Amino acid sequence: MRTPVLLLVVAVSMALTSLAAQAADGPAAWVQRAVTELCPRAELTGLDAQMGLPGSWLLDETRLPRDGPPQRISLRLALPHGDEIVIERRQFGGQLRQFRVSHFNQTGDGLRPSLMAIADGSCAIGSGRAIRDETPWRYLDQLDGDLETLRWTETLQAPWPAGRDPGGVRVGLIDSGLAYDLPLFRDRLARDQSGTPLGYDYWDLDPWPYDGDVARGPFLPIRHGTAVASILAREAPDAALVPFRYPRPDMDRLADLVDRAAGDGVRILAIPLGSRTREDWTAFAEALTRHDILAIVSAGNDGRDIDTDPVWPAALGLDQMVVVTSSDGSGRLAPGSNWGARSVDVMLPAENLSVTDFRGASGSASGTSYAVPRLAALAARLLAEDPDQSTSALKAALLARATPSPYEARGVTFAGWIPNPLVD
Repeated sequence: MRTPVLLLVVAVSMALTSLAAQAADGPAAWVQRAVTELCPRAELTGLDAQMGLPGSWLLDETRLPRDGPPQRISLRLALPHGDEIVIERRQFGGQLRQFRVSHFNQTGDGLRPSLMAIADGSCAIGSGRAIRDETPWRYLDQLDGDLETLRWTETLQAPWPAGRDPGGVRVGLIDSGLAYDLPLFRDRLARDQSGTPLGYDYWDLDPWPYDGDVARGPFLPIRHGTAVASILAREAPDAALVPFRYPRPDMDRLADLVDRAAGDGVRILAIPLGSRTREDWTAFAEALTRHDILAIVSAGNDGRDIDTDPVWPAALGLDQMVVVTSSDGSGRLAPGSNWGARSVDVMLPAENLSVTDFRGASGSASGTSYAVPRLAALAARLLAEDPDQSTSALKAALLARATPSPYEARGVTFAGWIPNPLVD
């Protein structure tokens, strides 16, 4: 009768030993094990993952779409010592397209992303991404499939560069942030009396609004704001930039952002953003009415009439706002750009524009987001000529530059087309 008891004791001991060994593993070991054990499973479930990764515990499971065969399966599991791992299987017709595994370290202030592996349809890890924190610096390392060999490094956060206030009209940019350490922007940042640049990160709630929209995940940032700002810097060379990283976690923070911008002397806000949810912009609209600020807003790139199918904030119809869409150089509405005879004020050429990206590399970009800095730059130059003019006068001056398009017979905008926004 003692043999079963002895076997049970041995089994428990072995399990505890295995658990202790895995708990000592680093992020790379957990990530590689998850790919090896779970990626080949065509019918992956949360319990499969928990059983396949001894020492883990299922926290959450999502299968999309909810009806029919899933195209994306997301699993979140707890690891020893409070760490977590997130597994994402992307498939179509039951065939694996991509398998991602992300590891998060438990720190004193919560979970921090540490490592991601990206495997292909054959479950071979092709690349990895690791995040290093060296406060206030933060880096994203692009890795080979061995999760060790470094390909290149990107900056996720940096301290403000030294400098002095350049003077000029202050233009605020609400976007994914700005790579303000690039030479193009170092001397273009509005600063306070101590020389510290103005602006704020309303996503992370810290002083450094570095470029990176991480809505799709911390390892896969979208860099939008720097390219937009490069146009503004080129076309309004005497303006001073005040960058803000928009508050995706809580859009009500936009009220504090607008108040802060006004307190910092911002008269023009460039907003190349939008959403399908009006409530995202309620706090923004209320705050804007409290200040003498003109908001330049993108119409969006959904290829639709936003008078009948609105996007926000473009469809708010605020007196202190000008909504702009993109045209080609001849005055035709650009493919994919939104329009609206009531909601969209003007269009101007914003296709295939030269931009500088977050790395400092040259490229080109198109769309209503890039119409925003062109119109904001024109507004900044007009305001510089008459700094005492009101917001309503500045808006009227912008709309007065619009003319009927020679190619758009239908009413795609309220005021018309600005053929060349570089002409004051």
